[in-house]
Amino acid sequence: MTEAGAESLAEMLDERQHLLEIALWMFGSDTTADHVVQETYRRWYALDQEERAAIAVPRAWLTRTAGSICLELLADPDHVLGGLVTPAQPVPGPTSGQAGYGQAMLARHERVARRFAAACQAGDTEALREVLAADAIAVSDGGGKVRVAVRPTYGAEAVTRVVTALLIDQPETEPAIGSVNGRTGLVLRRAGKAVAVVSVSVAGAEVTAVWIILNPDKLQRWH
Repeated sequence: MTEAGAESLAEMLDERQHLLEIALWMFGSDTTADHVVQETYRRWYALDQEERAAIAVPRAWLTRTAGSICLELLADPDHVLGGLVTPAQPVPGPTSGQAGYGQAMLARHERVARRFAAACQAGDTEALREVLAADAIAVSDGGGKVRVAVRPTYGAEAVTRVVTALLIDQPETEPAIGSVNGRTGLVLRRAGKAVAVVSVSVAGAEVTAVWIILNPDKLQRWH
């Protein structure tokens, strides 16, 4: 893909937090929100190159699609996500009970994210494979200026290979657990400068999606 294509994918990754906020407002559940975002990206990548090029404002397309998925999920969760989640009614804001639930979800996310990060730090590909869901995906922004494949990778085995290549088999780098978009993630540094930042989506005790930022321009604030 061209460098322009890589930049376009980087923009897609930048919209993830916006989409999460939409889904969280609708459902008040991190797990459901993560699934909504993943389904939104799955539909984006299901478009062919010409269809994506014809979308003048990707953010608007993603927002509309995420909203449609939320409505579909409210009407028929089994059809949209295979019954993986049970949506609640839309909520205007957190209550005390929801806040407690949210804290529990964050704690679970941190436990799983730390398992993922520890496997990367130890270079343990078997432990990495074990923490990944069978249908996990990995998405990278391609680095913008770095020649890296930018198409999504599907399946635990393929994701393990991608993560190993990008985050483990890198000489003179130091992976460290850090805060990424307000959640536990992984920051890979070389000579004190960030060369990769990773966030993960979690369901149950498994990582369902790995989001990798490699573009040097986007890594400045992690240096």
